[in-house]
Amino acid sequence: MAFEKNKMPMFHKVSLIVFLIILAIFLSPFLYVEINKYIYEKRVTNYLINEKGYDKSELASVEGVFGFKAPQFYTTVIFENELSITYTYFSHDKVLQFDYEIIDDKHKDIKKEELQNYDLEGSIGYK
Repeated sequence: MAFEKNKMPMFHKVSLIVFLIILAIFLSPFLYVEINKYIYEKRVTNYLINEKGYDKSELASVEGVFGFKAPQFYTTVIFENELSITYTYFSHDKVLQFDYEIIDDKHKDIKKEELQNYDLEGSIGYK
């Protein structure tokens, strides 16, 4: 009986399949979160560039975020002309600016009317 090259014993095949299934089960939540963060980030970026007329160079940071409260996914944006303000966008059905946060203590006294990127049309308007 000749031994065939590259023939894996049945035990090794089963072990490999079981390992891959377990690996897929453990990686699925991580992949789900990372893929959704990417999707939300791209959705908001496209909205800001294609619908709101921003240039990509005007966006200092666009980041998809996974949170533990509802909604689980949202996007934060920092604009180059307002590096001390973080804007929060929801993009589940359509893209809406939800909120803003002043992240620099030097600008704590800024009023909503003074914000350069506050979207009156696309804002949910809770503040």
